[in-house]
Amino acid sequence: MNKIKLSSSKYNNSTISLSSSRSSSAADNNRLENVLILQGGGSLGAFGCGVFKALANNNIRRGIVAGTSIGGINAAIIAGSKDEKHPEQALEQFWLELSGSFVDLDRGATFPSLPKFVQEMLLPSGYYYYTTDSSNQQKNYSSSTTKANEHATKTEQLKSFYSSAFFGNDKMFKPRWRKENPLTDPEYFAPQKWTYMYDLSPLVNTLEKYIDYDKLRPNGNPNARLILTAVNILTAEPLTFDSFKQQITSKHILATSAYPLYNFPWVEVEDGVYAWDGGLLSNTPLREVIDASPVNDKRVCIVENYPKRVDALPKNLPEVYHRARDIMFSDKTEYNVTMSKVITRYLQYIQELYQLLEDNIDRINVSSQQLKKIRHKYKKYKQERGAEIKDIIYITRDEPFPHMYENADFSPETIKNLIKEGEAKTNEVLKGRLDGR
Repeated sequence: MNKIKLSSSKYNNSTISLSSSRSSSAADNNRLENVLILQGGGSLGAFGCGVFKALANNNIRRGIVAGTSIGGINAAIIAGSKDEKHPEQALEQFWLELSGSFVDLDRGATFPSLPKFVQEMLLPSGYYYYTTDSSNQQKNYSSSTTKANEHATKTEQLKSFYSSAFFGNDKMFKPRWRKENPLTDPEYFAPQKWTYMYDLSPLVNTLEKYIDYDKLRPNGNPNARLILTAVNILTAEPLTFDSFKQQITSKHILATSAYPLYNFPWVEVEDGVYAWDGGLLSNTPLREVIDASPVNDKRVCIVENYPKRVDALPKNLPEVYHRARDIMFSDKTEYNVTMSKVITRYLQYIQELYQLLEDNIDRINVSSQQLKKIRHKYKKYKQERGAEIKDIIYITRDEPFPHMYENADFSPETIKNLIKEGEAKTNEVLKGRLDGR
């Protein structure tokens, strides 16, 4: 199979390979690693599922797979899939299983009795619970300023948020106030002591169907390196879990997805180290990938659940909050890409100076001890740094109707649409590069 790079030049080949290969540059002897980075974003992670499905269907092989939050969950299924031949099918089945546990409020679901403070947290000021009665639906939206399809989309997403908030998802997370919990939760009747509201243990059981954890350890899967990120709660320091350096377990996957503002619990990943979702520091863990693999040049594909650029300013306060949220979680790796190029240029300059020194050592008054130190530093710098981002591809989710609760919509229709969108956007980007556009 011909191996071609996804860069801006034109191609005659019809098959793309993102497997590790040598750079075509004679001056560049580093391996070229292919990196898929998956952002966090709750139910928006289904978009990343569609992206990977398209990559797999286009015979694009995975190399390093990195992610945080739901992106980390996707990455773990991709790298450790029990389905060796078709991990994309396993990932899609995972998302369809999550959507199958969605509680549809339009089918007469009964709301649980909740503590007052829980109700205040789940029912944001300015929003009402929407029933199927259109007159109630109009309370929050002015028909004179909101298009019918936008209104319908936002209404359904808000109802889906309430479904997730009140009932959870039996395949991923469950509320602490469920009737079966008093015997197992010592703080069940003391909500003032709660530090979380949803138990993530159902996710562990679900992932057992899809992940072979033997693959997520050193030498477990040489064809796919998994990198997950989290943050140390007590020190605010980043935590990086790397399958080439340690055994990745369900505990690490829970840590990378333990987002506190979703009211998920922290995870003790080792003695005295308590972790939250890595998205608190960076929702696009490119820097962590470079730190984990600092020498080999990289071709990177970034799945953007939160678009960096929009065409219009927010029209109201909910859209203001939504845009602020998007900016916080959007990709901010341009600096990392720039610095990778700067470091590469510096190393090339150092190499030229070092070679000049070696070629003229007899003419320069340098002691053997000084020369030894120079050689040691040069080899150290060359071995420890130098990775450059050779190419970067962005697959970005569209956002026609901004809404604060879109990332809590696990309804079957939304999940399937997100998968289709991710697949279509990826095919579009790949076709554009193959056509030289």
